[in-house]
Amino acid sequence: MKKNPGRSERAHSEPGRLDTQRGATYLFAMFSVVVMGLTLSLAAKQWKMVVQREQEADLLAKGIEIQAALEAYSNTIKAGRVMPGEVYPLSLAELTKPPKPFLRKAYKDPIGKGDWEFLRAPNGGIRGVRSRSTATPIKKREFPPSVRHFEGLPRYSDWVFQYPNPSMVPVPQAPGGVPPGGAPGSVPPSPNPLLPSPPTPNPPPGPM
Repeated sequence: MKKNPGRSERAHSEPGRLDTQRGATYLFAMFSVVVMGLTLSLAAKQWKMVVQREQEADLLAKGIEIQAALEAYSNTIKAGRVMPGEVYPLSLAELTKPPKPFLRKAYKDPIGKGDWEFLRAPNGGIRGVRSRSTATPIKKREFPPSVRHFEGLPRYSDWVFQYPNPSMVPVPQAPGGVPPGGAPGSVPPSPNPLLPSPPTPNPPPGPM
């Protein structure tokens, strides 16, 4: 009786085909795991960025509010006093006390998740606050006018909300609103004190 060669060949080739299918399925599963891992990693980074942006915006809002409260407190307390100089509260809670609260709440640091680091005045009062976080800010420019000196600062702990602050320092001007050295017809001083100033231009000759 003759053997059926086709059936024998199929029997021998079936295990090899199954091994190939298993290998392809394994590779597909591994590829799916890698893609899923990359997708989850990207989603986690994007979510972390969203959370940081919200905390950063909250830090700016609360910090500017504290800064404005320090200014209002000082201006109110020192009104009518003879002694010069600013007056500062001994705690943020002092800014929230009636009858005239200057701050809605004694906020915590939104990014450091705890107490602020206080900048103390010589008498011990609080003249400013800043975050304890040394993380790198997302926002680098286009700050509100009251804190425009934050531009380019590398860490959140460099954002100091204080009164007075560098952003509010007025540019000195001469009487009449003309900056020093900028009067009509005047010669601007030399930028290098070791070099002579440019010569004063001679006035044009009058009519003969």
